[in-house]
Amino acid sequence: MGAPSSVFIHRMGKELRDLERDPPPGIICYPVGDDMSLLEAYLDGPQGSPFEHGKFRLEIVMPRNYPFAPPQIRFKTPIYHPNIDDKGRICADVLKIGVGGAWRPSMSLATTLISLHTLMAVPNPEDPLDADIAKEFQFNHQLYHTKAVMQTKQYATKVDLEKKQGSRERHSPEWHLFIPRSHG
Repeated sequence: MGAPSSVFIHRMGKELRDLERDPPPGIICYPVGDDMSLLEAYLDGPQGSPFEHGKFRLEIVMPRNYPFAPPQIRFKTPIYHPNIDDKGRICADVLKIGVGGAWRPSMSLATTLISLHTLMAVPNPEDPLDADIAKEFQFNHQLYHTKAVMQTKQYATKVDLEKKQGSRERHSPEWHLFIPRSHG
């Protein structure tokens, strides 16, 4: 794998600065160490959803040809959802290119994370990654909701995350030193 292109460096620098300065509500995202191609994000569970009292960690790998290819994102925190499997893989058009894919180079990491946050609240059982959970969502919604709330309490409560993570800072305050500033 070669060095990142100047397009990648410029685009990621701008997007990471924007995410730091004005993060979308309920979403934080930052690089892991000084590598702009490996990121971590946390999504607060959307209000009114079975996930509303949880905080969910995502792993993001930015391809070197970003923004011409979408980020590779997976949930690290287990979530009971028809469009997310037990390995954290996500079935969402916004993460796909080509036929049936919605990814466009004009999209940003922030809009992608907002789309995933929305998907948490409004699952798409017509295009599931877990067919059993999708059937439950459609035909026994109360059972789906109960299981999703239980799993959120087990794996994604803010108190549990703090115990597991310790009291570390959400990111190294020096990360912005590795992002080139645009001139002009």
